[in-house]
Amino acid sequence: MKRQLFTEDHEAFRETVRTFLAKEVTPHYAQWEKDGIVSRDAWRAAGRQGLLGLAVPEEYGGGGTTDFRYSAVLAEEFTRAGAPGLAIGLHNDIVGPYLTSLATDEQKRRWLPGFCTGETITAIAMTEPGAGSDLQGIRTAAEDRGDHWVLNGSKTFISNGILADLVIVVARTTPEGGAHGLSLLVVERGAPGFERGRNLDKIGQKSQDTAELFFHDVRVPKENLLGELNGAFVHLMTNLAQERMAIAVAGIAGAEHVLELTTRYVKEREAFGRPLAKLQHIRFEIAEMATECAVTRAFLDRCIADHAAGALDAVHASMAKWWATELHKRVADRCLQLHGGYGYMTEYPVARAFTDGRIQTIYGGTTEIMKEIIGRSLLG
Repeated sequence: MKRQLFTEDHEAFRETVRTFLAKEVTPHYAQWEKDGIVSRDAWRAAGRQGLLGLAVPEEYGGGGTTDFRYSAVLAEEFTRAGAPGLAIGLHNDIVGPYLTSLATDEQKRRWLPGFCTGETITAIAMTEPGAGSDLQGIRTAAEDRGDHWVLNGSKTFISNGILADLVIVVARTTPEGGAHGLSLLVVERGAPGFERGRNLDKIGQKSQDTAELFFHDVRVPKENLLGELNGAFVHLMTNLAQERMAIAVAGIAGAEHVLELTTRYVKEREAFGRPLAKLQHIRFEIAEMATECAVTRAFLDRCIADHAAGALDAVHASMAKWWATELHKRVADRCLQLHGGYGYMTEYPVARAFTDGRIQTIYGGTTEIMKEIIGRSLLG
């Protein structure tokens, strides 16, 4: 089924992304996986290629487009290249909207040019050791000291945590915290008292640095408040739909890619004197997965188009995130099984797809949270 989503401009951008991946990412990716971190040179190369800050106004060095379809192209191509470690989607689609929609003109002048060149790598710090999807449980707190805040607390599972030069921290700015007492404070690299813990050892996405962050009496200037004081809950809810769409796009692209790899494999691999593809059970497995991917792709493309037009609501974004990521998990598992013992070997792309994609049903809101959002919208 031919996709109707993209124009010639989007497809030209896709070729740019593929060229970038072939030159700047794929040759180095194995080393990044061993190192547990991506080279900063790759971020600067992405900036030179115009892949960072797609939605940032041109006056700050960005692409000046709010068309989410360009972000979808990036997510699809990075997923198909098996290169989630260079977390451009996090930078562009998750952190970026906070800076473009909430920052003052002075903050934009300070932060956005580096954001677009790759000199300033970003992260957002919500999750804590005792608070994941439940923002009401956040304990990191900032005390008002007149011309600055004093920030204390810790965060964990923070993507880009080691490399980040600018971290948006969700903190309590009232004793109660919760929906009416959280604010977004921007902490910059080198701030006294801001420390990074270990680069966490994950089962997948090894090259994507994920860290613990610690704040010990960190002095945060008042001019580093992002958005409204005590308004973080609303800001976070506003931007979550795009975050979930970005994850969903990677989910369906990952499922399609691992199915494509497996379809080729079963045509070539022989068992009992003939190709696996000649076995009815194998054909049924491939048929089922191909149909599930096709149906999911149709829904995702509609969601992408709606989001690009500013018409996607939180409920459908939750549906997309839940369904696409759970599909990727199922397809990767079944495809690994069809590879037999080879599927368990890390040099095979199907093994990396299995471990790299497993986090998708957890971050950005777990599958269970997605179902709760959908259920509440239907049942109250």
